[in-house]
Amino acid sequence: MDIVTTFFNMDVLWRSMPQLLQGLWRTILLGGLSIVLGLLGGLGLALMRLYAPRPLRWLSICYIDVFRALPVLVWLVIVYYAFPFIGIRLSPFASACLALTTVSSAYTAEIYRAGIEAIPRGQFEAAQSIGLNAVDVMRDVVLPQAVRIVIPPLTNNSINVMKDTALASVVALPDLLKQATQAQALAANPTPLIGAAMLYLILLLPLVRLVARFEKRYSAREAR
Repeated sequence: MDIVTTFFNMDVLWRSMPQLLQGLWRTILLGGLSIVLGLLGGLGLALMRLYAPRPLRWLSICYIDVFRALPVLVWLVIVYYAFPFIGIRLSPFASACLALTTVSSAYTAEIYRAGIEAIPRGQFEAAQSIGLNAVDVMRDVVLPQAVRIVIPPLTNNSINVMKDTALASVVALPDLLKQATQAQALAANPTPLIGAAMLYLILLLPLVRLVARFEKRYSAREAR
């Protein structure tokens, strides 16, 4: 067989497309949920690290450092295969979502922290001088500016989370990669893997371009 018949077999690709699209939908669902939960968890961890009492601050630092150092794949295997031994049995989807969210929260916490610390101290003092309490200062003054600053790195981290969803195939979650490998085995042809790669590109390339646009806009604003 030549390279076209082996890797770009349109007949095999067409027959495997429904299976790939099912996997793509599951990948989008897993990635989207993990990204949203990771953003919320990261914000809570960042605020805890910056403003909580010292024991909670140490706890958040410990969490962030551990999960930034721990490979997602290793943590996912622990969640799915080791947690049942302590009485916690999660489905493949819940295991993958938990693993991706916990790791993503650690990274987004550091991104939020950098954004909050970039806000000049004078703005905190000015907001307090007009009678705003700590919650109002954070909600109405600091966070809106900090979030604008960290949109590019947050988007970049979201892309990484979406790519890491491919690791969920190791716990038998029928995501895009898992469906592609099953279709490959059924057809005895690797074309479904090429199809999965194309679907990943269609999904992620617009986000990559979006990050580049955000970075360009932010750099232009900084240069003024």
